[in-house]
Amino acid sequence: MCLGVPGRVESVWDVHGMRMATVDFGGVRKEVCLAYVPEVEVGDWTIVHVGFALTKLDEASALETLELMRSVGLLESEFGVGPTGGAGPDTGVAGSGGGVPGLVPGASS
Repeated sequence: MCLGVPGRVESVWDVHGMRMATVDFGGVRKEVCLAYVPEVEVGDWTIVHVGFALTKLDEASALETLELMRSVGLLESEFGVGPTGGAGPDTGVAGSGGGVPGLVPGASS
């Protein structure tokens, strides 16, 4: 299943004119394209679907949505994270970028 998941922007950079970001989804960090939301900055929350940030979101809504997704197991099925966040034991996430497509290598969970 592909979901639009809220995440917090941790860093922003430019690649050949394209704004990119590292986004934290409750313990899993992924590289995301910001082309559709050029106003998003470090510290902002955004909804991300298939590697693209789609809209800016307020923190309260983002945290509420993350908690709901975590409580019904959607974060685990989408990212391979356990019920308390962070990488699960069999995801291959630990610093290698393996197991979760788009994971930023070397980012800690």
